[in-house]
Amino acid sequence: MTSKLCVGQFAGSHGVRGLVKLRSFTQDPADVAAYGPLVDDTGARLFKVTLQGKAKDLFLAKVDGVTTREQAQALAGVRLHVDRAALPETEDDDSFYHADLIGLRAERADGSLYGTVKAIYDFGGGDVLEIRVGSGALEMLPFSKACVPVVDVRGGRIIVDLPTVVEAREGDEDGSEGGDEAAEDGGGGLEP
Repeated sequence: MTSKLCVGQFAGSHGVRGLVKLRSFTQDPADVAAYGPLVDDTGARLFKVTLQGKAKDLFLAKVDGVTTREQAQALAGVRLHVDRAALPETEDDDSFYHADLIGLRAERADGSLYGTVKAIYDFGGGDVLEIRVGSGALEMLPFSKACVPVVDVRGGRIIVDLPTVVEAREGDEDGSEGGDEAAEDGGGGLEP
């Protein structure tokens, strides 16, 4: 498990007095500022954030030391992290933080290794797991009960039930790209 969790990201400036737009990744969006000072990806910069309001689906935040539009705009894209220990423990085995999944073994139902979880994304249609498979390729798999029936964080693994399009690609012994549209585009993701 990682010691830092990403809880938000600065998304640009608002107005001329140094307010920063803030995108929250926490279950309760307002909690993004509740865990104390936040740090950037490297842990080198510390940000004390106070929420001031909302603009559409983003928070407007005051960041200590940021007083101009230019300073606020310079923070755009900075991801905000909190130490894992600052967050409450999950309540049961069916609850976990996305960061807890990174690095878990992805196994088939028979126990054979499929790959390793590299990332979790949400492109608007639900969470998707990025898994590095044995060949080194990256596969995208919907993070649903149908495709991932078991999440065992303590055991360091997830069980995957692969959709037929992935199984068909794996079964292509000769490696030809034939008329398979997924193979022609690099095969990195699942067709909708």
